[in-house]
This record gives sequence, C-alpha cells and structure tokens, in this order.
Amino acid sequence: MSKSKGARITITLECPCRNSNDKNKRKKGIFRYTSTKNRKNTPNRIELMKFCPNCNQHEKFKEIK
Repeated sequence: MSKSKGARITITLECPCRNSNDKNKRKKGIFRYTSTKNRKNTPNRIELMKFCPNCNQHEKFKEIK
C-alpha cells in the first residue's frame, strides 16, 4: 500500500515586481522561489519576505497557483 500525500505541499512564490518598469532593476524577467507549506495550518495563500535579485532588494513574494 502506498502512503497518502499528507498535508504538506510544494508551493511557488513569485515577486510582484515582474510587471514594473523600475530603473533599479538588474535585469528583466520573473524570479520565483519554491517552498513547502502545511495545507491544514495555512489554507489561504501566504506571503514571505525574500530577496529578489532582479529588484536588488527584499520584496514580499506571493504564492501563485
């Protein structure tokens, strides 16, 4: 018998700066992180402060589908 998936899932976090035309950006493009979360403890989407190398600063990364 195989085990069930459980409550922990892999999520993708994306920087909201992807659409802005900021002059402080290093390069164009989308930067994403992957992480895991417990779907029972945090059912809604999460936001984490991470470093964005495109913006060259810390930004709130939001969970995407």
